[in-house]
Amino acid sequence: MTSAQLRGRDRTARISLYAVLVVGLLFVVGPFVWMALAAVKPEAEIRAVPPTWLPETWTLANFQDLFTRLDFPTYFFNSTLVAVLVTAGNLVFCSLLGYALAKLNFPGRKALLLIVLGMLMVPGMVLFVPQFVLVSNLGLANSYAGLILPYLAGPFGVFLMRQFLLSIPDDLIEAARVDGAGEWRIFWQVVLPLCRPALATLGILTFLSSWNNFLWPLVVATTEDRYTLPVALALYSIGQNRTDFGLLLAGAVVVVLPVLVVFLVLQRHFMRGIATTGLK
Repeated sequence: MTSAQLRGRDRTARISLYAVLVVGLLFVVGPFVWMALAAVKPEAEIRAVPPTWLPETWTLANFQDLFTRLDFPTYFFNSTLVAVLVTAGNLVFCSLLGYALAKLNFPGRKALLLIVLGMLMVPGMVLFVPQFVLVSNLGLANSYAGLILPYLAGPFGVFLMRQFLLSIPDDLIEAARVDGAGEWRIFWQVVLPLCRPALATLGILTFLSSWNNFLWPLVVATTEDRYTLPVALALYSIGQNRTDFGLLLAGAVVVVLPVLVVFLVLQRHFMRGIATTGLK
């Protein structure tokens, strides 16, 4: 086979790969684009059959309803507070436990690691009722503490940080110990700055999960002043006889924006974390 034929085959393979990737991108991005476009359509056009792709009539009435019919500042504050504190808690506690499992020798370390791995295999719904009973017995129902405390650390975050910390050379930590640094100083000043990719990955995934969490806030929050955005949108857009799709889609656009901003800010570290976590 000549070099010209080889170049032609490589070009054909590259074009085919790009075509497949473009089709995949359309399937992924398409629903989000349609959601954003439908959010500026009148309710009648959203329900029209066959549906329209581009709005025939552009309107911001759905967003106006979102900010006037709902106590939007309260719900947005609740979602932000819960998501930020849950994310911060996971970054601190999961990195601490991951460091202990990866770099410290203590009795029961292997047993603790097996427990973490075992918890990864337990479906979240299995723990839902025991968590709710515990929160209720502690008097934390309908409170910020009840929304936040059960999710301050998770087995996935511990495992992720442990796998990344295994890639940090032990000699670096030993050198810090020889210089007289204690374990806390080693963790905060030596180890943690090297964990930015893993921390960005864990932060994005945790923030996304907490921001979109619906079932737990729905059960724990019993008054409107503790509702998060997903709960408020579900309760106020779905009536007894009909669903207000315009309000629901406008709210979905607003809910997606903070997650998109967080990802764009941390995407460089996120990609590095996905590429390097677990390598040793």
